[in-house]
Amino acid sequence: MTTEMNRRPGDPGLRVLGLTTVGAFAMAALVTLVAWAAGGEGAVGGAAAGSFSLAVVMSFGTFVVHSVAAAMPSLSLLIALMTYALQIVMTGAFFLALQRSGALGTTIDGTWLVVGVVVASLTWSASQIWLSARARVPMYDLPVSGASQTQEPGA
Repeated sequence: MTTEMNRRPGDPGLRVLGLTTVGAFAMAALVTLVAWAAGGEGAVGGAAAGSFSLAVVMSFGTFVVHSVAAAMPSLSLLIALMTYALQIVMTGAFFLALQRSGALGTTIDGTWLVVGVVVASLTWSASQIWLSARARVPMYDLPVSGASQTQEPGA
């Protein structure tokens, strides 16, 4: 029996999601800053559009999967697959809108757009894996009182 108390109340999944989102947005800001120093206005637009859009899409999708898994665990795999497909469609639609608007290649540098997407996705994946592996998720809850929960044989 353990006497250790839970020092971190709350949902560890939401903590992982929050820290991963903060990390992705911080890296998006850093990539945009590097693009500003290295390129120009088009580079800043491309890096910001790629990295921030991917961070928003990934945050939304992960939050939806987490919410559904908490409410109805039996649907979590189906929702995860559907959300993944929706994230791909949303990202593709964003890039198509950029292409059709004429902004891609003029005010948004395509190379920095790809750099922003790659850096944001690698940051998101790495931080979510690292934080999830270190999250303290209990396998079971101990009884609140110190009483033993044993049953007599044959009961």
